[in-house]
Amino acid sequence: MALLNWVRSKVSQLMSIKDTPHALALGVAVGIYFGFVPLIGLKTLLALGITRLLRGNLVAAVIAVTLHDVLLPVAPFFMRWEYEIGYWLLSNPHRFPPTFDIGHQNPADWLRWSTFLSIGRPMLVGSLAFAAPPAVVSYYITLAWVGRSHRALAARERRDSGGES
Repeated sequence: MALLNWVRSKVSQLMSIKDTPHALALGVAVGIYFGFVPLIGLKTLLALGITRLLRGNLVAAVIAVTLHDVLLPVAPFFMRWEYEIGYWLLSNPHRFPPTFDIGHQNPADWLRWSTFLSIGRPMLVGSLAFAAPPAVVSYYITLAWVGRSHRALAARERRDSGGES
C-alpha cells in the first residue's frame, strides 16, 4: 500500500508541473529510457543531460527515472534479457549467448575488467535496445494524459472566469 501511495505521489508531482505536454512527455520518455540502463550511479545524470539537450522537462525526467525504480524487484530478469539482446546484437553471425552459470565463479572474478567487458558491454548495448519501446510508449501515453489534463484545466478556468463576471 505504501508503494502505491508513493507512485501516486510521484504521478501527481508530474501532473502538477507547469510545462508543455511535449516537454513533460519527452522528460518522462528519456527518464524511462535511462531507467533501464545498468549504470546505476549515472542513469539520472544521463537522463538529465539528454533531456536538457532535447529541451524536455528536467523534473519529469528525474521523476520518471525514480518511478522506474519501482521495477527493481524484477531488475534481474530485465538485466538477463538486456544481456541476451546485447550479446545477440554484438555477435557476428548473430546468436544468443551460451548458458551462464554463476555458481562456479569466484566473486573476485566479477571485479575484473575482462568480466565487465564480456558481460557489461553486451548488457549495456542490450539495455539501449531494450529500453527504446517502453520509452516511446511512455512518451505517447504521457503526451495524451498531460494534454487531456491541461485541456480540462483550461476549460475549468474558462468556466470559472466566465461565471464570475
